[in-house]
Amino acid sequence: MNQEKLYLAGPMCFYIDGYPRWYVMRDRAKVKGFAVTMPSEGELEMDPVDLRKNARIIFENCVKCMEASTAILCNLEFYRGPDVDGGSIFELGMAYAKGAHCYCYTRDKRPMVWKYQGSTLKNGAVYDQKGRVLPYGDLPFSPNIVGSSKIIEGDFDDCLRVFSVDMEEKRKHAAAASPVAPQKACADHAGGPVVYLAGPERYDADAADVYAHRKALCAEKGFHAIVPTDAVPGLPLPDTDDPYRNAYLTFLRQQQHVRDCDILLANLNDFHGWEPDGDTAFECGMAYQLGKKMYSYMACTAPMIQRVPNFGPESGYRDACGCNAENFDYPINLMFSASMPVYEGDFEAALEQMAASFWKQNT
Repeated sequence: MNQEKLYLAGPMCFYIDGYPRWYVMRDRAKVKGFAVTMPSEGELEMDPVDLRKNARIIFENCVKCMEASTAILCNLEFYRGPDVDGGSIFELGMAYAKGAHCYCYTRDKRPMVWKYQGSTLKNGAVYDQKGRVLPYGDLPFSPNIVGSSKIIEGDFDDCLRVFSVDMEEKRKHAAAASPVAPQKACADHAGGPVVYLAGPERYDADAADVYAHRKALCAEKGFHAIVPTDAVPGLPLPDTDDPYRNAYLTFLRQQQHVRDCDILLANLNDFHGWEPDGDTAFECGMAYQLGKKMYSYMACTAPMIQRVPNFGPESGYRDACGCNAENFDYPINLMFSASMPVYEGDFEAALEQMAASFWKQNT
C-alpha cells in the first residue's frame, strides 16, 4: 500500500513556540500512519553571514520536500492582518500544481466581511481600507484557496482526522475508479511569449482599464499578456448567487491562465496587512511548480525587518503578536524571494526589467 506523504504548511515556524508545535503535528500525523516530508528531519547547514544564501537553502529544502509529498495540510489562520501567510499559500499553489491532495484548516470559516477589520459601508456596499469593494467578502478566503482545497473548520487535528477518513475512502473506491487525465494548457496565442499578470488589480473597480493598458505595454515589449479576468473558452462565467460556485469557477479560470502562460509577472505588494493577496501567492507557487519563468515587483523592497514593525534584534525581530519578521535581507517571505527576482517599483518599471532579462536570455 502506498503511504501518503504530508507537507505541513503554515506560519508555525514564525511563532515563539512554533517549532515544538510543528513537531507535535508531525508526530500526530505519523501516529495516523502517514509519512511527513515537512517539517523535514535534520538540521540545514546555514551560512553565518550570507542571509540570502540561507533563504535559498531553506527554499530548496522546501522544494525537495514538496517533490516528495502527496498531500498538503495548510494552516489558514490570519497572519499580520486579515489574510493568510503568503509563503504558505505559495506552497499550496505548488501542491495543487503537482496534483497533491490539498487540505486546509481554520478556526474561523466565516465570510471575509465578518473578519476584515476597518471596512466602511457606502451606498449599500462594503469597502476595504484601500477603497476597493471588499474582495471576496462572501467567502472565507480568496477564490484560489477556496477552489483548490478542502477547508476544514477546526484545528490541525480536525483536519488530520478528515484527511485520514478521506484517504480510507479513496483506497476503497480506487479499485473501480478510472484514471483522470491531468489538465493541459489549452491556449494557443500568437504575438510572442504569454505573460500572466498576477496581482490584486483583479479586484479594483478600474481593473478593465488597467489591464487593457498593461496588455498594450506588454505588446510593445513583445509579449502577449493574459490577466485574471480574461475568459477561458468553454468555462461558464461566475454569475450565480452561490459564492462557492462562483469561487470555484473563478479558480478554474485563473489556474488555467497559469497553465497557459510562459511567464508570470506578480504584484507582491501588501494586500490586507503585510502579506500579498492569496490568489497571487497561490498562482506564484503553482507557476513555480509548473516550471514557468517568474518575475515580481513591490513598491518597496527594503528587508522585511525594516518593512514589518517589530521590536528589533533583541527580540529576534518579533512583531506585536510574537511572530518574527524574516531576517534574510529580502522584502518578502523567502518562498517568493528565493524563487524569482523581486523588482522595486511599479508595473511599468518591472515590465522594463523583466523584458530586458527575458530577451537577453532568449535571443
